Amino acid sequence: MAAQPEGTAVLVNVLNRVMRYAVGLGVGASFLQTSLYTVDGGERAVIFDRFRGVLEESVTEGTHFRVPWVQTPHIFDIRTRAKTISSVTGTKDLQMVNMSLRILSKPNEGRLSHIFKNLGLDWEDRVLPSIGNEVVKATVAQFNAEQLLTQRDKVSQAVMKSLLARASDFGIVLEDIAITHLSFGAEFTKAVEQKQVAEQDAERSKFVVLKAEQERAAAVIRAEGESEAARLISDATKTFGPGLIELRRIEAAKDVAETLSRSRGVVYLPSGGNMLLNINAGQ
Repeated sequence: MAAQPEGTAVLVNVLNRVMRYAVGLGVGASFLQTSLYTVDGGERAVIFDRFRGVLEESVTEGTHFRVPWVQTPHIFDIRTRAKTISSVTGTKDLQMVNMSLRILSKPNEGRLSHIFKNLGLDWEDRVLPSIGNEVVKATVAQFNAEQLLTQRDKVSQAVMKSLLARASDFGIVLEDIAITHLSFGAEFTKAVEQKQVAEQDAERSKFVVLKAEQERAAAVIRAEGESEAARLISDATKTFGPGLIELRRIEAAKDVAETLSRSRGVVYLPSGGNMLLNINAGQ
């Protein structure tokens, strides 16, 4: 009977030790879990320290250690991303234009702590729309509406140059800027259409004038040819008599006879011109 209480005491002692170890392991595992963090590929971490503030050096990819409660990692995506910005502004000749830009941007890896302190993790939405509209309005105001169409590359280069300078002030890197949409107001569009119609009418009128000039030149050449032919015939008549004219008359009559012989319903008229076929010719 005395052995049973001793066995119970040993079992209780073992269970207490197991629970103590389990609690210790749980606390250790929880501490280890909260002390480690992972930075994936294409990301960087900015550490906020409760005693020192935002640390200047960013953390690269991999699994890293931090002091729980004291340090908090903030993950930045440093991969290039696309954003579209639309702006309605006026040109130099006071025409309204709607322009859309596609911007490829990413944060400057060396200035992540500056971006986090001044802009936060949503730096893209805070900066790009404002500087994009500002640059578009300032650039478009330097060009006429027609120049925006004929000098689109020049406009795109001017927008890119200004945006690169403004974005660098915030620690943002712009890799590409492209004008994806460009449209004008209804009045300007109507004016362009009217101009195109007027240009087409002018080209059509020019063609009509050119055609008339060519026809007139052809008529002059034809008249000169006929005059020369008449002169040659006249000279030939004077030299050789009326035989040439008689020959041409016989040839013409022959052609007429051949044509009539191939036609149906031919009516032959008497040579005297009497339509009644010489009936009562003696009267």
